[in-house]
Formats: sequence, C-alpha cells, structure tokens
Amino acid sequence: MIVIEDLDGAYNALYPLRELQTKNRIVKTIVQKNSKGETKTIYLTVEGPVSVAGCTTWEQVYEDNANRCFLIYLDESDTQDQKIMHYQRRASAGKIDKYKQREVQEFLQNTQRMLKPIKIVNPYAEQLILPKSVFKPRRTNEHYLQFIEAITFYYQYQRRHFTDKTTGEVYIQTTLEDIENANNLLKEILLRKSDELTGACRNYTERLKAYLKPLKKRQFTNAEIRKRLQIKEPTLRRYHKQLLELGYIRRVKNAKTKSFCYELLISKDYQSLEKDISTALDKAFKQLTTKDKM
Repeated sequence: MIVIEDLDGAYNALYPLRELQTKNRIVKTIVQKNSKGETKTIYLTVEGPVSVAGCTTWEQVYEDNANRCFLIYLDESDTQDQKIMHYQRRASAGKIDKYKQREVQEFLQNTQRMLKPIKIVNPYAEQLILPKSVFKPRRTNEHYLQFIEAITFYYQYQRRHFTDKTTGEVYIQTTLEDIENANNLLKEILLRKSDELTGACRNYTERLKAYLKPLKKRQFTNAEIRKRLQIKEPTLRRYHKQLLELGYIRRVKNAKTKSFCYELLISKDYQSLEKDISTALDKAFKQLTTKDKM
C-alpha cells in the first residue's frame, strides 16, 4: 500500500503508479557505471498489486489517474465545520480520551492482521448492472465488482468456506448483504464520479442553490455571493467560468442598474443524477433479492 499525503509533490510519480495499478508490474532499464567505468544495463522490477491512496487540493485530478480511483471529497458543509470545531474545543479542554482513541486504532489494525488471502466468488455478478449515467462505465464497473469483493473479504471468518473440486482452491461467496453494503457506500462516490462539474465547483453550486432557493430568485451578483458565501474573488471567478462553459449560469444585464449579473439556469441536475444512480442500484438489488427468495 502506498500512501501519498500530498499528490502535488508526487506529480512525476503518477505515471509509474498508474502503470503499476494497471499491469501490477513495472520493469525499467537504467544504465550504470561500475568501479572500472564500464557501463552496464540494469533492470529494475517492481511487483504489484498495489493499493494507492492520496490527498490533494487540486479541484480536478488528471483523468487517467482519476478513473482508476474512487474519488472521495471532503464534507465542507456547515454542519461538518461545527462538528470539527466542537471536537477541537473539547480536545483543547482535555476532554478527549486519547488513550481510548489509540486503543480503537490498534484494535482495527490487529483485526486487519488476522485477515488471510482467500479467493472471492460473486454468484450475483452477472446481474449487477450500473446505470448508464456512470462516468467511464468499463473501469467503474470493474471497481464496483472489486469493491464488493473487498467487503466480502472482510467477512471471511463469518462465511462458509467452499472448495473448488477441480483445483482444490478454497473460496468464499459474496452475499446479498455485501452487495447492499457496497451500494450504500458507493452511491455518493458514483454520483460524484458521474458529475461533469469538479468536486469544488459542485460544492459551490449546491451552496449557491441553497442560498437562492429561500430568496425565490435566480439572479445574483459576484459581490453578493462573495459576501454571503465568503468566497475569494479569484476562486469565485474560476467557479463561474466553469459554470458558464457548461451552461449552468448565464450573464444577464440588469434593466434597472444597467450592470451585469448572473442567472442560474440549471437547478435540479444533481438531484436527477442522484435519483438515477440510486434507483438503478436499488432496482438491481431488489431483483436479486426477489430471485434469491424464489
């Protein structure tokens, strides 16, 4: 497992990491000189498979890397801000049991160490069809199936072990519970992955909608939004450029003040996409449940 705290400083390493994720093996040749000054070709081999996790402040990750990963965005809601600040205040007041936290962490680590390599068979795989709105369906479909297998893997001590009569290999089977858990965990990720807006721009767009809705208006100015949502001018300009290019907003001229403002054109796109993905996953799971009872 490779953990990269900040992808900004590992940009040159992204290509070999991508190759290692795809091929599970990297072979590179370099030329070195020995003590006699003679050059010699050396082969460097790195074996996979590999799991890569990284964090970045980039609004958009390079597409070839993004479609090989699950993209998880921070919760930037006011509710989450309050939870974090409440924790920080309690920690400063000495009311957080650090020993208990460490105890829980060690328990989870020790639980991971008990897991052993075992083959996973998903008897429901052929009936698991992703919605058409999902971005990069071929690679996302593979991720979806692998995610279900990962959940099954964690239940290896609670599942019956089978033996392949031909090869003698021991395996466990995916259950409907595993698929249900995967669907619940992946809905938000699939939703974000299918969105044409970047994560940061989507967060801003939903905040903008939430601000305009109770006011029952669709037009707004830069100055108004900067003040109400507390967003810096360069950042706001970048968001509006993306929204203008994709047709979410348009520039209009105010008849009274003769000045330009923006008008929100698309307001329920995210909710529609969310409904499509949720409905497709729920429908597929319901069909599996019905067949399993018959």
